[in-house]
Amino acid sequence: MKSRRHLCLCSALVLLASLLATAQAQLISGVDSINITVSDMDRAVEFYSGVLNFHQVKDVKTSGAKSESLDGVTVGSVRVVRMQLGDEFIQLTQYQPQGRPIPDGAHSNDRSFQHIAIIVRDMDRAYAVLRSHSVQSISVGPQRLPDWNKNAAGIRAFYFKDPDGHPLEILQFPPDKGREKWHAQSAQLFLGIDHTAIVVGDTDASLLFYRDLLGMRVVGESDNYGVEQEHLNNVPGTHLRITSLRADTGPGVELLQYLSPQGGQLFPSDEHPNDLVHRETIVVTNDAKTAAKKFANSGAKFVSSGVVTESHEQSGFSKAFLLRDPDGHPVLVEQNSDNFVGEMK
Repeated sequence: MKSRRHLCLCSALVLLASLLATAQAQLISGVDSINITVSDMDRAVEFYSGVLNFHQVKDVKTSGAKSESLDGVTVGSVRVVRMQLGDEFIQLTQYQPQGRPIPDGAHSNDRSFQHIAIIVRDMDRAYAVLRSHSVQSISVGPQRLPDWNKNAAGIRAFYFKDPDGHPLEILQFPPDKGREKWHAQSAQLFLGIDHTAIVVGDTDASLLFYRDLLGMRVVGESDNYGVEQEHLNNVPGTHLRITSLRADTGPGVELLQYLSPQGGQLFPSDEHPNDLVHRETIVVTNDAKTAAKKFANSGAKFVSSGVVTESHEQSGFSKAFLLRDPDGHPVLVEQNSDNFVGEMK
């Protein structure tokens, strides 16, 4: 009996040590929002509020000089509008002068692809709303993923674009999938943001960044192909390795690796935050300086000149820096952004 108690105690200590090690490895405590560069702020706000039912919670204008150290680009002025849907947030950013538009002929398998997945209560009604506003479609129409794919069976999805050409997704989970919050009773049609999805070249390399460095946990995996996936992504021969990750709070990050076709464009090496192709995942850390050192030691590519100190009232953070993941997707690491969210609520 004593031996069994000793074994149980040892097992508990091993588990505790494992949990402590995991906690210490988490550079981020959550995903705050997704930032999207837009060309016409008033038009963008009208679209996200009038079509998708986001509501505006903050509108800030600053001089370009204040963002130069953070964004690595010289501009005259910057306007940021923070918007909320359910518990989640996006930030729309307009730079003056603005950079380049999204290239013509961009495809869902290009490495610069990033969308937000907006959960809807009723796919048919949500699709009708989008059609009534004449949104530009990417998908052939709403797609139901097939029953043979156990990890994705019954999910309904549709890709479309905002006025600047940024890809978006509406998504409806069947009763046996998705977070509990998406199945709660609600009178709202558009419920919130489940995740942001990014195209990656090598899932394992991206996991070294998002799981092993940032400390996000893998919560789902799927192998998606077939006519439904082709019609959803509008890319013939689509075969995807999908890996879903989450932090403790906020939307998840979904890695999309195209096993086929593999001819998508690489992330533009000269991309800047004022270019309309720019979208960034904003994550929260408790210690920006420590996080920056760990990123630097890992060889991550920084956009910012270093850890930038800002006015909490103006920007929503006290310290922040911008860097890129292995494929070039921008990630903004903020300290104190969680307090900012609390103020907005």
